[in-house]
Amino acid sequence: MNHKPQNVRIEDGVFLGFVLIVSIAFALVIEPFFAAILWGVIAAILFTPLNHNLLYRMPGRPNTAAGLTLLIIVAVVILPAIVLTIALVQEATLFYGRIQSGEINIAHVFAQFQARLPDWASAFLARLGVTNFAAVREMLSEGIASSFRTVATQLFQVGQSAFSFFVALSVTLYLTFFLLRDGPSLAARLDRAAPLRTSHRRALMQQFVVVTRATIKGSIVVAVVQGLIGGVVFWALGIPGPLLWGVLMGCFSLIPAVGTGLVWVPVALYLLATGAIAKGVILVFCGLFVIGLVDNLLRPILVGRDTRIPDYVVLITTLGGIDMFGFNGIVIGPVIAALFIATWNIVTRMRTGDGIEGPLTKEEAR
Repeated sequence: MNHKPQNVRIEDGVFLGFVLIVSIAFALVIEPFFAAILWGVIAAILFTPLNHNLLYRMPGRPNTAAGLTLLIIVAVVILPAIVLTIALVQEATLFYGRIQSGEINIAHVFAQFQARLPDWASAFLARLGVTNFAAVREMLSEGIASSFRTVATQLFQVGQSAFSFFVALSVTLYLTFFLLRDGPSLAARLDRAAPLRTSHRRALMQQFVVVTRATIKGSIVVAVVQGLIGGVVFWALGIPGPLLWGVLMGCFSLIPAVGTGLVWVPVALYLLATGAIAKGVILVFCGLFVIGLVDNLLRPILVGRDTRIPDYVVLITTLGGIDMFGFNGIVIGPVIAALFIATWNIVTRMRTGDGIEGPLTKEEAR
């Protein structure tokens, strides 16, 4: 057997240590722009098919194709998001001001709700031990007011850090352009550089791309549609703050099973309890058969079986990702879950010796 000389092994070890140190240093340098880089990569992954289509129509002009794709991203995604954020800041500020001025009295609203409860509902709450309505009313009032204070504070901070936001946005768009233009060559370099077997690294890269696309299409798009429909329904029924409630429904739609019901169900119960029967019935109907069915109808069309991750894993990793990484965790959590499943399937195949060099099967990717 051939053995490397000891000095060569030492040099290789020192070099690997140097590679590790430089890589960590590079990660620390770009850490402030982690979110910008993440969303630049996501945008490039999502819009690469469009960029390829444009490049097919104008061969030999990669800069023009990437530039047009970037303009479409700005027109379709960035500008609407900025307009929505501005409108949301205005509405949240107005709503919070109405709570502070007493125009919206949470305690009075709860008292109305309590007074209009039917006897069977009051008896049911009594059996559950919920009899101190004054304490519950006070707790709800303080909790809702505190929530709106938090939302308003966060929105004001976003406005005050507008410069940082636009810097991060510029980095995202700048990176997206080059990833769209040079994506295939960069992916080939990464494929050659990764110290993994060819089948393993390609399986992991494929999982990363597939899950990222599926997560965005299946979560963000569904959230936007559900939030939009919910906001329109609230506006049509004359419920104050429809934009705010629509955004909340969009956020809660990321939670399977209950989702938007966390918003519209309490509002519908309040409408029914306070005598607005027609509005309450309309809201229940729209919540069940319009807002609620969007997820069941739209998500399979957008995602299909691409992710191959159980729903309970998606739920847990999404919530865990949000807790650790904030809004970015919506993508990071499921992607980590997909890579975890793919990695351990590769480990299983290596231990059993069953087709080590082949790609992951559909069953293994589940």
